[in-house]
Amino acid sequence: MREVEQDKFRRKALPVAEAQAKIMPYAKATDTEMVSLPEAHGRILAKPIDAPHPYPHFRRSGMDGFAIFSSDTTSCHAGQPVHLEVVDEIPAGSVPQVKLKPGQAARIMTGAKVPDEADAVVMFEMTESVLQEGHLHIRLIREIEPGKNITPIGLELSQGDVILEAGRKLTAGEISVLATFGIHRVPVMKRPRIAVFSTGSELLRIDEPLQDGRIRNSNTYLLYSQITEAGGEPFLFEAIEDDLAKAKAQVEAAFENYDVVVTTGGVSVGDYDIMADLVSGDSVDMLFNKVTMRPGSVTTAAVKDGKLLFALSGNPGACFVGFELFVRPAIGRMMGIAQPFLPELTAELARSYRKINNFTRFVRGRLEFREGKLYAIPAELDESGVMITIKDSDALIVIPPSNTGVEAGERVTVLKLPGGFHSF
Repeated sequence: MREVEQDKFRRKALPVAEAQAKIMPYAKATDTEMVSLPEAHGRILAKPIDAPHPYPHFRRSGMDGFAIFSSDTTSCHAGQPVHLEVVDEIPAGSVPQVKLKPGQAARIMTGAKVPDEADAVVMFEMTESVLQEGHLHIRLIREIEPGKNITPIGLELSQGDVILEAGRKLTAGEISVLATFGIHRVPVMKRPRIAVFSTGSELLRIDEPLQDGRIRNSNTYLLYSQITEAGGEPFLFEAIEDDLAKAKAQVEAAFENYDVVVTTGGVSVGDYDIMADLVSGDSVDMLFNKVTMRPGSVTTAAVKDGKLLFALSGNPGACFVGFELFVRPAIGRMMGIAQPFLPELTAELARSYRKINNFTRFVRGRLEFREGKLYAIPAELDESGVMITIKDSDALIVIPPSNTGVEAGERVTVLKLPGGFHSF
């Protein structure tokens, strides 16, 4: 038996956390680039952004009403009303045209700049309009405190305050804030360029008709979506044939032009499992080739010239889980995300899970809130080769090694998958 063949049978299984720790030092930060604000949506901020000015940067009215001197209303009541002459009108987007004096008021709209002299805005409904000697006045019958209905300068942020920290994903709220401050060019992390290969002569293109004994190459498109969702830039290649020399040449060519290489299939120990042979050779440095997990125990990672190679299982369920546990965190770390791993929650198992495990199982399932409690519902079909339940899952339920399984009602750890819960 060849040495390479012997090596692929001699596999030392690592716990998931240990395997994750082995890949993260090689998840090197990408470069940064400047993009326009619309292009920044979904990207990862490369540098902290400070407020270039306070917000709001002028005192603005909190409602439609009249800007006044609060001191004009001292001791004002129904039996002793105050009349103020209206000398200006300030729509939103305009500035005061008249310098107010005591005894005067300016009609003002919500969001408009409050005259520098005024220290309060009284709402329109609290006033009565009257004409005196051909001039419009307002009649007040109660005191108005200083600062009433005025949004002060810098209420939300002062100049120099940090608006957004580096490593933050830019979504609608972040984009809105950047636009508010006129930040129209944004420093973001470059997306890692990721080459994706499937292996196996049994694979059909997705536009080919079905053939007996062959399957369509769905994992490539699964990985394309997962990489895109994680923030990487996927590049799809034709399936690698069951030929070690060709596979080695294709993978090495990909390392020249891409930041990460991800393959699916060919990592078991059969005669045609070429990725298992490739990572056991001297062209790459293997990090691990077995993990104490189901599905996807044959998940493999290696390094060539400082770049990561992930060889995932060809079974759809195992491929999906392997990506979420290993590839997604690497992409996140490369883009500077502070917490690149799937978030952990604790939930009550809604249905017993009776499979006996010698490895930790990451069971596809969904989360559901009932009467304020979070429940984890395992998928009915969770075999490694089952792909249909991927679309219905929003979590991986962590089932530790067990000779008896886990009963309904027990507390379990769940890893929340990207996106929201499917049901509440």
